Amino acid sequence: MTDATDSPASRLRSMLVAAQSLGLHTPGYRADIAGRHSVTGDGRVRVELPAGCRMAQDIAHQRETVAMIEVTDLAPTPVRDRVRARGTLTGWLSPADTIDCDAEDNQLVTVLDLATAELTTSEGTTAIDPTDFTTAQPDPLAATEAELLCHLDHHHPHTVERLCRLVDPHQLHGVRMVRPVRLDRHGLVLRLELLSCDRDIRLRFPAPVRHPDQLGAQIDALLRQSRRCRPPRAHR
Repeated sequence: MTDATDSPASRLRSMLVAAQSLGLHTPGYRADIAGRHSVTGDGRVRVELPAGCRMAQDIAHQRETVAMIEVTDLAPTPVRDRVRARGTLTGWLSPADTIDCDAEDNQLVTVLDLATAELTTSEGTTAIDPTDFTTAQPDPLAATEAELLCHLDHHHPHTVERLCRLVDPHQLHGVRMVRPVRLDRHGLVLRLELLSCDRDIRLRFPAPVRHPDQLGAQIDALLRQSRRCRPPRAHR
């Protein structure tokens, strides 16, 4: 589910911020790099590799190699289909100008100069221009989204119930369970679980969140709206 107000480049940048599933591929090698990556100010993906691993040794020897990074965006709450989007970045991986030579944690710092990028969602696959990726800004809630969604799901089921009043009653027919499945600057997405399929419904905030401190006020605004709506039939 991709928002009309979120560019694919911004979505991909947000996915990299929060990535829990991230793989780096070079000819003959694959490495899990979740937590060992970042995006530099000039839009290059920075990756730290153990200097003693075969991939790092190969890169250090060749100085540059073709590479691909695959990132999977997974819903943090326990829903049936957790894959929300997939991203692919390709380019040339080379050692950075500086190498971390700490004796206890020797790392080879590499950077990916981006050539192509793609974002795949339920709506299809979109090519992303490297320049757009460089200038895009990640969602301000990306780093804390998983924690916030799990807290809402585990500790505030009544809040989710109240927010369901904002959903068209026809959409709730046959729903067995409702869980929050995505949170970004534009709103909250609820996953409506039916017997054989699921349906995602976005509740838009009155105004985009520009800083995490503004999230509480936007959730409160949705709850105020829900008070004017008729309660739906219980579903959890």
